[in-house]
Amino acid sequence: MKFGSLKSAVMALALAAIAAAAFPALAHHSFGVYDRTKTLNLKGTVKTFQWTNPHCVVWVVIQPEGGGEPQEWSIETTSPGVLTRSGWTRHSLNPGDRVSVEFNPLRDGSHGGGLNSVTLLATGQKLRADFATSEKPELQ
Repeated sequence: MKFGSLKSAVMALALAAIAAAAFPALAHHSFGVYDRTKTLNLKGTVKTFQWTNPHCVVWVVIQPEGGGEPQEWSIETTSPGVLTRSGWTRHSLNPGDRVSVEFNPLRDGSHGGGLNSVTLLATGQKLRADFATSEKPELQ
């Protein structure tokens, strides 16, 4: 094998390694799935709070105002690192907590959205999580 061919092969492998390492960043989704022109406020009960990267998720069970079957909503937040800097912990929300959630709904109308804030109804504590803004979220 000539030196030029070996150099080309090494370069190709290096580029492939760089592309493979960057793949997780390419897989990150856009916040465009949420309608930032609309804000919903719903009260419900925390079913699960998932404290994982790249985004934490809280599942809230909502009882519709007119009655009917309870609805499970999936509300996405920002990363655990950003939430931690804002005063959150993995125990900020627990199954059974009664909450009021303020969020931007999914554009497709399904039961989900991007969290702006959550208020623990038992204590009145409000946790902010403005996930798609450049502002640093705050604990209020």
